[in-house]
Amino acid sequence: MGVLYYLARRLSLAIVVLIGLSMLLFLLARVLPGDPARIALGPRTPEYAVENLRKQMNLDKPLYTQYYLWISSLLKGDLGISLLSRRPVQDDVREYFPATFEEVLLAAIILSIAGIGLGILAAKYSNTWLDGIVRIFAYLGIVTPAFVWAIILLLIFGYWVPIFPIQGRISPDIPLPPRIIGMLTLDSLLTGNWVTFWDALKHLILPSLALAMAPMAQAARIMRSSMCSDLGADHVSVMTAYGVPQNRILTKYLSRLSLIPTISVMSLDIISLFAAAFVVELVFNFPGLSRYGMQAILNKDLNAISGVLFIFGILFTLITILIDLIVAYLDPRIRLQRRSI
Repeated sequence: MGVLYYLARRLSLAIVVLIGLSMLLFLLARVLPGDPARIALGPRTPEYAVENLRKQMNLDKPLYTQYYLWISSLLKGDLGISLLSRRPVQDDVREYFPATFEEVLLAAIILSIAGIGLGILAAKYSNTWLDGIVRIFAYLGIVTPAFVWAIILLLIFGYWVPIFPIQGRISPDIPLPPRIIGMLTLDSLLTGNWVTFWDALKHLILPSLALAMAPMAQAARIMRSSMCSDLGADHVSVMTAYGVPQNRILTKYLSRLSLIPTISVMSLDIISLFAAAFVVELVFNFPGLSRYGMQAILNKDLNAISGVLFIFGILFTLITILIDLIVAYLDPRIRLQRRSI
């Protein structure tokens, strides 16, 4: 019952957050400079044609009426027509979202495994040259934006040591697998097409690695700091005195305690991967939803901007709730506090 009550309370708060987000996105999309109807039709289009498009987009109505019409359509699953693709935005989302989700999913796997592993390694060899290398990498990774990592990786593995493709999702000579869920790697695995799987995975490595570098460094730093502070605790000294091997203390006991602050920060980092992908996908010309959203912003495609950002807002909310449940599972104190509410 405690878990169900907690979920119900978080979902009710999430609804309030999403309503506020919808208002904010609606206003931000309309205060951007430029006339979306004029941008869509071009500078030489007659004024009457531009005025007709404004009426079709409901731009001639008051803001509160525009918001009512937009939110009513949104609740029906209608995100409007994109001025760029001339298609329903929901169709564009279905086409481009699996690519971005696939990219972010691989980045999350990389940063989780490598970040936690590097943190444990640095804590085990604390104050040695290996610890120093991990700490330097952590500081460099945190202060370097994802798009800078994208350019660095593109130069290294795209030109100097060209072992990975630097643009697109798949090579032109590789056949696409039958669309099942839209993620090329999983679709090719489900259909047993290993050639397509390997090619799609190679196209994912550089964009995902560029997204994962900064969060990976952050996770390694927090994991190392938390484990080093726990190494001097009394219960660790008792286990050491009883002859428990250091590797077992680090991997079984201290790592679980240190995962709580690490996962809390990693959850925000994983959410931020969708935002960082806006520029990274442009660098690698990766046909995902983030690049689609960036092109919509540059061309003031109101329906596409609102639709893409609202989809990401829903994802952020759901991932936050999921991470809270994981942290509560790892930390019994949080479960006890939840039951007492």
